[in-house]
Amino acid sequence: MSGLYFEELEPELTIKHAVTRTVTETDNLLFTTLTLNVQPLHLDAEFAKNSMYGERIVNSVFTLGVVVGIPVQETTLGTTLGNLGFEEIAFPAPVLIGDTLRVETQILSRRESKSRPDTGIVRFEHRGFNQKDKLVCRVQRSGLMLKKPAEVAVS
Repeated sequence: MSGLYFEELEPELTIKHAVTRTVTETDNLLFTTLTLNVQPLHLDAEFAKNSMYGERIVNSVFTLGVVVGIPVQETTLGTTLGNLGFEEIAFPAPVLIGDTLRVETQILSRRESKSRPDTGIVRFEHRGFNQKDKLVCRVQRSGLMLKKPAEVAVS
């Protein structure tokens, strides 16, 4: 497991994730059609050409998935019991086909669980940026995180 435990997720900790992801036309096409989102801004180049963007934009739910997914390996892989909720999501700029996304994660707060003594609740903020360092997605969420297991005494 490479995820961090509750005790390691100190408020104010910021992680700049090394993994980046270039968004392809195939990503956008498959995700948009698999989720039955027929918005022509995502699928129709001629329609999008006449939009305020001048070209197709990437499905924002795909963007959200990438921005929440990239941090998993360095934050919650094997140490989480799941998301408790997404509290705030914003897309201040569109993602375009060919953009390369990078993500930073900041720990906003944490508290011990009242009902599960081996867990705690951590509030994360993930920020996604394109290759021009423009913020394209910001999401705050809460996750139920495992505490470090007690070490077993050797006799």
